[in-house]
Amino acid sequence: MKKTVLAIALLFSVLAAQAQTKSVPTPAQDKSDDQESLAKDYLSQIMHVAVSATSNMKLFDFVYEWIGTPYRFGGGTKKGIDCSGFTKTLYSQVFNVDIKRNSRDIFSMVSPVKKDELKEGDLVFFKIHSRSISHVGIYLGNNRFAHASSRGVAVSSLDDDYYSRYFYKGGRVLSAFRKELLGTDAGAESMGEENPGQ
Repeated sequence: MKKTVLAIALLFSVLAAQAQTKSVPTPAQDKSDDQESLAKDYLSQIMHVAVSATSNMKLFDFVYEWIGTPYRFGGGTKKGIDCSGFTKTLYSQVFNVDIKRNSRDIFSMVSPVKKDELKEGDLVFFKIHSRSISHVGIYLGNNRFAHASSRGVAVSSLDDDYYSRYFYKGGRVLSAFRKELLGTDAGAESMGEENPGQ
């Protein structure tokens, strides 16, 4: 009799435990959510972008991994990269979109966006000591953008005197190009940029 009561009690405790695991998040889920929240806070503090604007963790993780990579004209690796190479690599790995390799060519693939309407992942174009576009970066939010400057991959502000002076336009990759370029290799035909900025 005792064994039957014990077996029934054990069965009820197992069923109750299963019911709890279905309705209550597991400690592993809580830990994962906490880690993502901490990572968001950390990256947003480093890059000076509001946590609320940090919706694409893949974008911010990518930028963080590349910060400090030296500048190299025509480069496309962590040994050295230029602004259009960085932009092309980021768009390929973060957004799964293959864009062109030169900042002027990239500009031909976007619809213009006003400075105050830029969204995370949009592109920012500059005419640095030039009449034509010579530099490109990726907008992160809060007027901050990631780019490969002459000092290497960095996060800068559009409000800085230097970048404010040379800012040309913002741009958003046209959806038609996104569809057309998925899975194609459009980057082999051109070199990098001449004026990478500060």
